[in-house]
This record gives sequence, structure tokens and C-alpha cells, in this order.
Amino acid sequence: MAAETVVEPREPAIFDIRDLWAYYGEKPAIRSVTLKIPEKRVTAIMGPSGCGKTTFIRCLNRLHELTPGARVQGEILLRGENILEMDPVLVRRRVGMVFQRPNPFPTMTIYDNVLAGYKLLGIKLRREEADRIVEEALRKAALWDEVKDSLHKRGTYLSGGQQQRLCIARALAVKPEVLLMDEPTSALDPKSTAKIEELVVELKQSVTIVIVTHNIAQAGRVSDYTAFFYLGELVEFGPTSHLFTVPRDKRTEEFLKGKFG
Repeated sequence: MAAETVVEPREPAIFDIRDLWAYYGEKPAIRSVTLKIPEKRVTAIMGPSGCGKTTFIRCLNRLHELTPGARVQGEILLRGENILEMDPVLVRRRVGMVFQRPNPFPTMTIYDNVLAGYKLLGIKLRREEADRIVEEALRKAALWDEVKDSLHKRGTYLSGGQQQRLCIARALAVKPEVLLMDEPTSALDPKSTAKIEELVVELKQSVTIVIVTHNIAQAGRVSDYTAFFYLGELVEFGPTSHLFTVPRDKRTEEFLKGKFG
């Protein structure tokens, strides 16, 4: 990878990733990625199918290594601490994740879904504190007004877009420093997608967001920075406005023009 294809962010970095390799068995899915992810900004991870986007973000909260035979080498520094040397449970509290398909816990109410992270961590909350956390998280996820009278109904009673915002509220409830989003709108209709995109732009005031998206237009709408991956390598990284208008690498240009993907 040519050094000039990576532009260092102007903002302080929350993640400093150094020579990251990720393997499934002996096969590398991520190859020597070095990248700084700026704090309280939206960074989009783009590239064709199978290029390593999801593997990359799953490394950022230690989910990758849960796959049998998977391993990681290199350094992933979160505010200067190497997360590969930290307790994975603590890493996942600091680095939340929202998946491709909405996945509220089906037997839980909306209220209990929001608090699920605390339950998993074994943290007991007083009722008034739990009430406050639920309302705060649902407000941040732009869902409070829609569900405040239905908190004790199951989360699966909600529409697909509402379920995804419930999953965002669940991730935000434990106050992560980073929120990873793996194609969070790919299973949603255009109206629900627009709501999630608005939410992403608002949330960067309080949390760093790293979003995997296949949708070039979406990356253009919501992200401040974009990383373009190809065959497991980081090809190009920089401000989205620059990367989309004057890409430095031919492969980035061809991807943006729809010549492959």
C-alpha cells in the first residue's frame, strides 16, 4: 500500500491501528492495516463484498476472535491502550456494535432490551437510575416519543426501523466511546434508512462512529472520513469529501464509478 493514499485525520485519534492482520485459520482476511480513526467523527468503511470490511470492524471490539480458528496480530490502541491485551468484556463495553439485521432480544420488553448490556455485565441498577438510562438511551436513538407508552411490550412488536433504533439505544445505554455499525440499514426501507442516517449524524456529537456500508451515496451523506478496502488491504483513507472527488488510487476511483463492487 502506498503511503500517500492514507491521509492522517486532523482530529485526535480514538483508535490507532498498527499493522493489523486478521486470519481465519491460515488465511489472512485483513493484511497489514495501519489507520487512525478520529474521535467524534463518522468513519465509513467501504469496499466490494469480501474485502474484509466486517472482519475489520469486528477486530475493533474483539468479536473476530470468537470465530473458531480466527486470530489477530498487530496493535489496536484505544486511547493508547492495546485492546488485544485487555479483558474483551471491558473492550465491548467501551466499543459497542449494531449489526446488519435488527436483533432485539425477542423475549425481552423494550425497557429490558435497552438495559440488556447492564444485565450481561452483572451490573445492578436502582429503579430510578434504570428509568433514567432507558429514557436517555431511547431519546438518543430518536425512539422515545414513539415507544414511551409501550416500554413493557416486547421489542419484536416494533417495525424493522424501530427495532434497529432500539438496538442502537441498547448499545448507547452502556455509554460506549465508539459505536460500530455493520451495514445498519441494509435490511430497512428507504424511510427507516433516512432516519438512521439522520441519527448517525447527530450521534457523533457524543460518540465516535465507524460504519460499514455498501452504499456509496450513504457514505457520502453521513461520513466525515472514508476508508476504502480491497482484498483485505486498506487502499485509501481520507476526508470523504476529498476521497469522493479526487481519489488518489485508481482502484478507489473505479469502485466509486461502479466499475466493480
